[in-house]
Amino acid sequence: MIPKILIIGATGNVGSEVVKGLIGRAPIRIGAHEPERARKIFGDAADCEYVPFDFLDSSSFAPTFAGIEKIFLVRPPALSNVKRDIAPALQAAKQAGVKHIVFLSIQGVEQNRMVPHYKIEQLILKLGFFYTFLRAGFFMQNLSTTHLGEIRDHSIISVPVGKAPTSFVDVRDLAAVAVHALMENEDDNVCYTLTGSAALDYYEVAQTIATELRRPIRYTNPSVIGFVREQLAAGRAFGMTVVMAGLYTITRFGNAKAVTDDVQRILGRDPITFQQFVHDYRLCWEPR
Repeated sequence: MIPKILIIGATGNVGSEVVKGLIGRAPIRIGAHEPERARKIFGDAADCEYVPFDFLDSSSFAPTFAGIEKIFLVRPPALSNVKRDIAPALQAAKQAGVKHIVFLSIQGVEQNRMVPHYKIEQLILKLGFFYTFLRAGFFMQNLSTTHLGEIRDHSIISVPVGKAPTSFVDVRDLAAVAVHALMENEDDNVCYTLTGSAALDYYEVAQTIATELRRPIRYTNPSVIGFVREQLAAGRAFGMTVVMAGLYTITRFGNAKAVTDDVQRILGRDPITFQQFVHDYRLCWEPR
């Protein structure tokens, strides 16, 4: 009998694809701040259970972790104080008998101890879980979500990366690797660096999208300070803006250009290309 798997972050880009990959293959529990919203997304599959979960509400911990052996974990973007906001839940998970955490981390995290992902990795190690760290390159889908409005409405991409190349990865590939880690027993205590097959600079990114959409898309290459001002003016939360600025600054120094074959090795197929991603998502950037 396959133990029930808990998904935390099910309604996000990667989490939603993980849920789709597990439905029908394993019993799953979705821990969500708004479980009914999650239910509307995924439906009432026989082996899919929905429970209220909030990192900041300790009363939600016991029913969420009861009977769970494996967790797929995505850090909520709004929570950056790991010791205060994340640690109590993971301590409760350990006490409840959770054995293995598959954590969505970031590429190069081992070189950047200031980001929350590094602190979560260290917490998982300290608590003694079996672990699989998915150290992901930049999501291709950031361009169809976080940067959707600026591309669709203003035909620009505004990130402070300069000419540095970035190793993007499609979240569908990330999710497929996560499902493999949750379903198989060969991914315990390993770190994967997951990227696509090529690193692109944002001038190339803009040109690829422009070619698919058949209209000009311009990469504005703002300064870090200019980027922060733009994000805050657009209503982005300060904490999330600071984390984004930090990640893009690391990228600007060339720390996100490495390309690996981990996706190909684990899945037995080539990663989804950036060109394929743009083709698949082209409709989201069409003017409203």
